[in-house]
Amino acid sequence: MNRRTFTRASICASLGLTFAPSVMASQNIFKKHQFNLKYAPHIGMFKNLAGDDPIDQLNFMADQGFTAFEDNNMGTRPISLQEKMSAIMQKRGLEMGVFVAYKDFKNPTLAGGKEEARSDFLKQIKASVEVAKRVNAKWFTVVPGTVDLRLAEGYQTVNVVESLKQASSILEPHGLVMVLEPLNWYRNHPGLFLRKSPQAFNICRAVNSSSCKILFDIYHQQIQEGNLIPNIEKCWDEIGYFQIGDNPGRKEPTTGEINYKNILKYIHKRNFNGILGMEHGNSRPDKAGELAVIEAYKFVDSFI
Repeated sequence: MNRRTFTRASICASLGLTFAPSVMASQNIFKKHQFNLKYAPHIGMFKNLAGDDPIDQLNFMADQGFTAFEDNNMGTRPISLQEKMSAIMQKRGLEMGVFVAYKDFKNPTLAGGKEEARSDFLKQIKASVEVAKRVNAKWFTVVPGTVDLRLAEGYQTVNVVESLKQASSILEPHGLVMVLEPLNWYRNHPGLFLRKSPQAFNICRAVNSSSCKILFDIYHQQIQEGNLIPNIEKCWDEIGYFQIGDNPGRKEPTTGEINYKNILKYIHKRNFNGILGMEHGNSRPDKAGELAVIEAYKFVDSFI
């Protein structure tokens, strides 16, 4: 019995299943699925099924039919691990999604317009270029910090736009894209500057660069503003990336109120060729729960 067959048999035994390896395939338990969109799991999502080794987890994702992967923490991982992960992603046909290039959840870093904060932001953007090259990434996430209560919102917006313009001039020669993520105030991140999709749309239009787009996180925008498909439609030309999570709970699709099958159908109809990050937890912290995540994505992806 080879290693992959042994692993599958072990998983089934732990789930209380008694299928022989040949029967497993006929039952579609481990059959590689062909998804219509590029859904991107993250490290830890399948750790019970695949083990703790990031390389084994990447192989497991590819075995299930996923064609993309995202890792918020990629920029802080050892360079040697970044290189190993990049090599296996290229070997297995996994496209690299976002990692976090810049975030501040406590201070008005970009909205305040202080030169020291702007310099630090641009320094981190330059460092992220090197990470992106190493792992063959195109997109990375930017969270501009909190609101500045001493400034009117219009002045804050001008400050943010100026910082993003300078960052775009760094990224454009490399063909890289920072994606701005509006985050909700009501459940997770009260007080952040960037919170609504129209706000992000206006900022991207003002920056006017192919290197500055929107990360439309469907979970956050369901909480912050709702009206999901109409807002996606209005922002479409500035959206570079999507992230997924159901509400309430921020778990896999089908566990909350969001009609993901309809939303994904719309995104597919618009010929979106980018990545949709699976930025959520699992509703169950075990092997059966991880299989449930895979089945949930098969279900919401069955819109054709």
